[in-house]
Amino acid sequence: METEAKRRRQAFLGGAQSLRSLVQVAGPMGGGDEDPDPVAGFLSWCGRVGLELSPKVAVSREGTVAGYGMVTRESVQPGELLFTVPRAALLSQHTCSIGGLLERERGTLQSQSGWVPLLLALLHELQAPASPWSPYFALWPELGRLKHPMFWPEEERRRLLQGTGVPEAVEKDLANIRREYYSIVLPFMEAHPELFSPRVRSLDLYQQLVALVMAYSFQEPLEEEDDEKEPNSPLMVPAADILNHLANHNANLEYSPDCLRMVATQPIPKGCEIFNTYGQMANWQLIHMYGFAEPYPGNTDDTADIQMVTVREAALQGTKVEAERLLLHERWDFLCKLEMVGEEGAFVIGREEVITEEELTTTLKVLCMPAEEFREFKDQDGWEDGDREEDSLTITDIPKLRASWRQLLRDSVLLTLQTYATDLKTEEDLLSNKEAYAKLSWREQQALQVRYGQKMILHNLLELTS
Repeated sequence: METEAKRRRQAFLGGAQSLRSLVQVAGPMGGGDEDPDPVAGFLSWCGRVGLELSPKVAVSREGTVAGYGMVTRESVQPGELLFTVPRAALLSQHTCSIGGLLERERGTLQSQSGWVPLLLALLHELQAPASPWSPYFALWPELGRLKHPMFWPEEERRRLLQGTGVPEAVEKDLANIRREYYSIVLPFMEAHPELFSPRVRSLDLYQQLVALVMAYSFQEPLEEEDDEKEPNSPLMVPAADILNHLANHNANLEYSPDCLRMVATQPIPKGCEIFNTYGQMANWQLIHMYGFAEPYPGNTDDTADIQMVTVREAALQGTKVEAERLLLHERWDFLCKLEMVGEEGAFVIGREEVITEEELTTTLKVLCMPAEEFREFKDQDGWEDGDREEDSLTITDIPKLRASWRQLLRDSVLLTLQTYATDLKTEEDLLSNKEAYAKLSWREQQALQVRYGQKMILHNLLELTS
């Protein structure tokens, strides 16, 4: 749940241990018996660690969109404090019982994700006989039932999410998780067998914890003066991670030196669910990282991607002779030098704005400018800052772009739409037929919402560039 997120970023694990069985066997809750009332146990734990909930809120499964959530007992006004989490109650690589060891071994635990220390902390605490976080773990979703696409069968993932960018993101995740586990995590656990029982030395379990951290952890924003520093490490925030997400959220997490505070940002009537925000997340990011999508048109932060190489492909379609193709490749190489494009990058289009405005504007200009102008432009190594705003690229101004720009953008959109397995009308027919939609599986419904939201943005671009 990275609150500062900016719009950007297989085997089914049926044989892996569930979190509930792991906690029962390991003993943090004692005796191997499942807590008959995990909410009561969690609230009792909150009292012991100083986590204070407003009497106006309640932790509940009833009246929530998914799993445990938080609802209001009484109406709440903007600015009201919903709960306070002292920093001592946060679960991180620093607060866990092996924090000293993780700090000493920090150099050997560095990874691309930056999550290894927290994941090792969780692996240890889950099976520690006297973990102080055990009542908090009792409210976690059962790991074997996480809904992330990384746990879908590969054929189903590709069939339902083709064209959305999710299958490719998941494949990268799975490769990185496997590499991280075998090169860093497993050697560390084997070097400290007294801290990690054989039960937790499992790639399957590690993959599920990665998904849980992806969906439930928080990353404290850096101060403005610290923007050049490495991002803060992720941490688990009890109570805050119970809240579900909505683009039109009604609460927000605030950070202070001593505690974290969840504060209402809108009036919340009695009996309504309290929603946090996970950041400005498109539906493809929500389903990839959290395992769900917001129904159309609810996600005002939704986006569609046009792969950068797709724009190059569209431009190449307009060349007629080899000399033109060579010049286009030269233009593309120069855009790479300017760091405006890349082989794996994407232009990101929102409902109201082009998120990657500078990159797309520069690319359209360079690929469409006359050859002589490009030579001059290249010799000058780009243009002056004052020249960059010559053409606006907000959504409403796209029809005002030069004809050559609009045509290249339109051709790129048409190529992008070809990557989906179904067309917009097929999606519309399903969404408009409530009976047919209800017969879809949960995964089919979520994937449909992702595809439809993206296609609506792309078809809007088609209209604006015609």
